[in-house]
Amino acid sequence: MVDLLIKNATLPDGQTGVDIACDGGKIIAVEAGIAAGAGQVIDAGGQLVSPPFVDPHFHMDATLSLGRPRMNTSGTLLEGIALWGELKPLQTVDEIIERALHYCDIAVSMGIGAIRSHVDVCDDELKGVTALLEVREQIKDYIDLQLVAFPQDGVFRDPTAMDNTLRALDMGVDVVGGIPHFERTMAEGARSVTALCEIAAARGLMVDMHCDESDDPLSRHVETLAYETTRLGLQGRVAGSHLTSMHSMDNYYVSKLIPLMAEAELCVIPNPSINIMLQGRHDTYPKRRGQTRVRELRDAGLCVGFGQDCMMDPWYSLGRADMLDVALMGLHVGQLSSRADMTWCFDAVTQNSARIMGLQDYGLVKGCDANFVILQAKDPIEAIRLRATRLHVIRKGKVIAQTPASVAALDLPNRPKAIDPSQV
Repeated sequence: MVDLLIKNATLPDGQTGVDIACDGGKIIAVEAGIAAGAGQVIDAGGQLVSPPFVDPHFHMDATLSLGRPRMNTSGTLLEGIALWGELKPLQTVDEIIERALHYCDIAVSMGIGAIRSHVDVCDDELKGVTALLEVREQIKDYIDLQLVAFPQDGVFRDPTAMDNTLRALDMGVDVVGGIPHFERTMAEGARSVTALCEIAAARGLMVDMHCDESDDPLSRHVETLAYETTRLGLQGRVAGSHLTSMHSMDNYYVSKLIPLMAEAELCVIPNPSINIMLQGRHDTYPKRRGQTRVRELRDAGLCVGFGQDCMMDPWYSLGRADMLDVALMGLHVGQLSSRADMTWCFDAVTQNSARIMGLQDYGLVKGCDANFVILQAKDPIEAIRLRATRLHVIRKGKVIAQTPASVAALDLPNRPKAIDPSQV
């Protein structure tokens, strides 16, 4: 007798007719034809069973604050930062908690099982830090929340940001963040990368830095990030988020830069929906896409995971906590159109992002946590195409969210059959 048995599942790697037995919050078997009694049996009916979606880059302290105190009329990154500066003194700890918990309810229903959220420390009261530490505790049974100490206004540009960063880490924030391109000078930006990486090395922490979120091809702080990662022995523990300036860099320089990043084992977190919205605002035509060189970074062996970044906040007025929307945008902007590329985009919002966050016991193999999502799709590509309904969301072997099947996605009697690509 087991707690939960999933029958007739399709796995992301293409295996079909698979059963998944779960007991004590763990996966104890993944194979065909499991004959065991179970407290609950779910027939997946050949639908896709995936490990939970993972969002490796989000700003939970700002989410659902759209319109307060005003709208971002220019749609630019810099007005968003200015608007957030206006909101910070107005909001309360309780308000941040309420918004964040509302967001987490939505995220769970969409199959998100882990989130890395940056939290602004350029507030001497550290309201965001206090709030999200409380949220992390409240949601621990259904979302793994990892927090990044993020000096939004620059760790040197803001007079108390360094002290606040250290205070936030002392309070229990997990990861060291930064924003070198927002410091006053290129030199100060590079110095901030060095200082923050040294803090992480001394404390045994990971690093996730907003890096070169700019259209300026001379914003090259990721080079310093790669250097410091290697110098301090932080390989595999450092992520560069955004890296949008790479879309404008000289190809010769990039031919040197990407191998340095690979040598440092950097992880990369593009945020497709936000990057395409905020970047290229000073361009007429041709207008830059706003996304870093995903294909080239992936092909060089770097771990690339797509992040959501924002939902209904000063920077982005849309969003619905759907990592399949994020994968779809990354696919289009990166022209990742082959069958293998599209399947990889599904990995970019699941296993790749789990690796970036350092999640333990993640996956669909024996011994992993019994955390997964049953999707109304036959494979990862169809899941992205349809932004598949999350039929069941399971956490530690228990169903925590359910959504009825979408009639539009069902195989109706008169519905045209899909073309077999092998016959084209």
